[in-house]
Amino acid sequence: MFGINGGEFLVLLVVALLVLGPERLPHYAEQLAGLVRSARRFAKGAQAQMREELGPEFDEIDWKKLDPRQYDPRRIVRDALSDVWDEDDDAALKKAVSLKNSGKNGSAGSETKPRLDLSKDSGSSSRVPFDEDAT
Repeated sequence: MFGINGGEFLVLLVVALLVLGPERLPHYAEQLAGLVRSARRFAKGAQAQMREELGPEFDEIDWKKLDPRQYDPRRIVRDALSDVWDEDDDAALKKAVSLKNSGKNGSAGSETKPRLDLSKDSGSSSRVPFDEDAT
């Protein structure tokens, strides 16, 4: 839970015995037990309040499906590559692309945005404009 193994826990117990002493140790152990009990009570109360506020659909959620540890990038790529491409999907995609392209190159009345042609030399200098105030 806290990254403490058995050996470290025993060392902590021995240090606690030496620091606290046998006469105060039962008192502090009792306080620790009470703290753990109140923390559990607080957690259960918060869980009950959350269930009450979220309603019955909270219980229907499959939390294991939302666990991020289950997402393996290799599996996601493998599943994406193994999908079979449907011919209907291919035809719909081609139709959408052709409609989009015909809208750009189509009627003369449609407004087209002016394009900056970088292939031509725009003058005496082939340097790109530099704005010193921008840096």
